[in-house]
This record gives sequence, C-alpha cells and structure tokens, in this order.
Amino acid sequence: MIAERYRARAEAFEAKVANVRSDQWGDQSPCAQWTALEVVDHVIDMHGVMLGHQIPRTEDPLTDFREARRQVQEALESDRARSEVSTPAGQMTLEDHVDQVVSDDLVLHGWDLARATGQDETIPATDVERLWATATAVPADLMERFRTPGAFGPGIEVYGAEVKVPQDAPLQDRLLGYVGRDPMSKSL
Repeated sequence: MIAERYRARAEAFEAKVANVRSDQWGDQSPCAQWTALEVVDHVIDMHGVMLGHQIPRTEDPLTDFREARRQVQEALESDRARSEVSTPAGQMTLEDHVDQVVSDDLVLHGWDLARATGQDETIPATDVERLWATATAVPADLMERFRTPGAFGPGIEVYGAEVKVPQDAPLQDRLLGYVGRDPMSKSL
C-alpha cells in the first residue's frame, strides 16, 4: 500500500517536473524562499534524507528526480522498508517515514511546482482527504513546532503560518491554507 501510494504520487510529481519549460525553473514558487527549481531540489534532497545519503545530481532536474524516485522505490520494495529508522518523530519503519514525509511532500510540493509553472493544481481527492486528516490531527504544540523555522534543524520548516481561507472553501483550499499556502492568490 505505501509503495503503491508513493509510486502514484511520484509519477504525478515527475509529470509536473517533465512539464516545466526551461525558462520556468527560476519562477517563484508559493514557498517564499524557493524557485521552481529549488522546490524540485528540496524534494530530491528529502529523498536522500529518507535513504541516509545524498542523491547524485546532474544538470537535469528530471533526471535527478527520476534517480531519487528509483532509489526510494527500490528501498520500499526491499526488506529495508521494514527496518527501523530514527526520525524527529521517534523510531519508525523506513516505509512509514517515507509515507509520512517524502510521499506527502510530493503532493504538497507538486502543488507548489504546479502553481509556480502554471500547471494543473488539482490534488487528487484521496490525497487531500488523507493530508487534511493527518495535518488537523497534529496536537497544537507540535503544530507550533512544525510552523517554527529551524525547530527540526537549520533551514527546516515543515509548515508555514496558517493562511485563513473561508470555511466553506473546497477542502483542497482549506488544506493548503492550513499548511501555509495561499490557494486564493493568483498563480505566480
């Protein structure tokens, strides 16, 4: 289940990376400190964090993401998936860590990349519902840490400050606002 969810999300993210025109890599993303390229670089870096090593880089973000994806998929389909790893949330299996961090990142940063480059921003309803349930279940004190830049290490910010959206807004918009994105702003 986890490997299949990761595969579907990675395929969707890869399609977005493949559709970025060469003149769009410097475009601003909804993450204030990142361009479209830096969003993809972050996602690749997080794949390496999951695996405990850096992902080799070329000059091509699509090639680099495909390599990161290949390595994570390979780990998820091996005995290593059930090995215990130490995380900021405590001990868990590698597959659970991938599922809770990098797989979810593919969804949210996929939206960031789509917004930055004028692609379809629709998040699959099952992902919206799952991420909404997960994010809103986080205790308030832990959510405050998630929203505090550097709380989990230099340069790490899990979520931004909540962006208020109307309560009757679609669930995707409420999710994005809750995790610090402004779904009401115009595409950049």
